[in-house]
Amino acid sequence: MNYEITGRTRLTALLGSPVAHSISPQMHNEAFRRLGLDYAYLAFEVRPEQLQTAFLGLKAIGIWGFNLTMPLKCAILPYLDALTPAARLSGSVNTVYLEDGRYIGHTTDGVGYMHSLLDAGYDIRGKKMTLLGAGGAATAICVQAALDGVSVIDLFKRKNASFIQTEQFCRQVAAETGCQIRLFDFADARQLKESIAENAILTNATNVGMAPDTEQSPLTDASMLHPDLIVSDIIYNPRQTLLLRQAKARGCRCLGGLYMLLFQGAAAFHCWTGQEMPIEPIRQLYFHP
Repeated sequence: MNYEITGRTRLTALLGSPVAHSISPQMHNEAFRRLGLDYAYLAFEVRPEQLQTAFLGLKAIGIWGFNLTMPLKCAILPYLDALTPAARLSGSVNTVYLEDGRYIGHTTDGVGYMHSLLDAGYDIRGKKMTLLGAGGAATAICVQAALDGVSVIDLFKRKNASFIQTEQFCRQVAAETGCQIRLFDFADARQLKESIAENAILTNATNVGMAPDTEQSPLTDASMLHPDLIVSDIIYNPRQTLLLRQAKARGCRCLGGLYMLLFQGAAAFHCWTGQEMPIEPIRQLYFHP
């Protein structure tokens, strides 16, 4: 099917820093082409101090919707007209869409993550999770995992100035979902080891191990990993992080970040177009090794 920009093409985009490595433009533009939709998707390098100016400019030209990646998922909140319940609860937005002239903030990270686990054959409902990080993606995953029936979530983050805020987040999510959420200091190696030993899945939602720092792992001691554990890393550049290599060497079942990207992208695609992304051809083109 022919695909060309017209005078009526609806603009969608990715904002963040860095974005040059992203495959989201290929994924979305191929999906638009296959469905014959008059949309286009571009990536823009935007730092936090540029976000307000960038958003106002995009709003002025009537952008149809956009994605946000690090480090903008929380920074965008003050500029939006409304938040969906998932975005409000997680305090994070990765997808913005236009509805009745208003820009609505939503998060598809958690839905995309949980869908990717099920797609890989891992059902963690009713089980316990160890989650590393408390940024935008991590909070979205925490919220959706709690909503989907994960019984206990052990959340580990650095004990810095935002630790108290994260405690409040954990209490709120627990109160609204019934999931038991426990917050620990990332530096507490004994507690981390105990959590990994007890829980079904370890999820890295930090940026430790992301290119160009590919020889870093969030775990200082890989012996914490055990063969009964599922190890998931939301980083997709590189496709095989050091954490995943460590996990495979210990006999763990593993899942990289590409499939979360695919399914969160599909959910964003639906927000903008009202149509389902053609998952299988997109998977074959961009998400196979």
